[in-house]
Amino acid sequence: MTMYSNISTTAALIGDATRTGILMALADGKALTAGELAHIASVSPQTASSHLNKLMEGGLIKVEVQGRHRYFKLSGPEVARAIEAIAIASPPLKVRSLRQSSEKKALEYARTCYGHLAGKLGVATTDALIACGYFRDIGDVYQLTDRGQEWLIDFGVQPFLPKKIDFNAIPQHLDWTERRHHIGGPLALAITRRLHDLGWIEDGPIRRSIKLTRVGRACMQDEFGIDTDQL
Repeated sequence: MTMYSNISTTAALIGDATRTGILMALADGKALTAGELAHIASVSPQTASSHLNKLMEGGLIKVEVQGRHRYFKLSGPEVARAIEAIAIASPPLKVRSLRQSSEKKALEYARTCYGHLAGKLGVATTDALIACGYFRDIGDVYQLTDRGQEWLIDFGVQPFLPKKIDFNAIPQHLDWTERRHHIGGPLALAITRRLHDLGWIEDGPIRRSIKLTRVGRACMQDEFGIDTDQL
């Protein structure tokens, strides 16, 4: 049916293993060079360039030029959500090596999704914010409560927020490893940046993975009541 040809075109772009790897690498919202993406996808620079051109033509990524350098990033958060949705519908990954097992565990524990916290830690943090009375689940979105707005100021999140944000419609993201929702959008990004700023979390050894610091483990327990040893 030709009326769905645009969907099949996009699906074909995502369906290639190399292009999927490139899109997943960009799913944390950061911009990367063609060389970095070639290394991540384990392909030659020429092959990566061909795939990047196809993804740009399909509107899934865009390029930013700074001086002599070209940086590639997803065209928007909706692309990251689409990739995660496909991951949710896909069968479990078959682990074939110790390295794959380590990477899988690291990404399942905590990672970034277009810049905000996801994985076990992301879902646990969302649950804790609701339990503390800062957020309210109102169906398809979350709502920030009056108590939550006070917490944003006390916790130091305000400086990381954009000027305009709808506190009554905070996006819900279905976590592709946990199969449960966590908060998304600008507010989730601001909270994640604050956790980085405090030194509670840091980038892990695997791309997109997040590690809790020793200080962070204790503080997540004190601030949110999260027993990180149980995650």
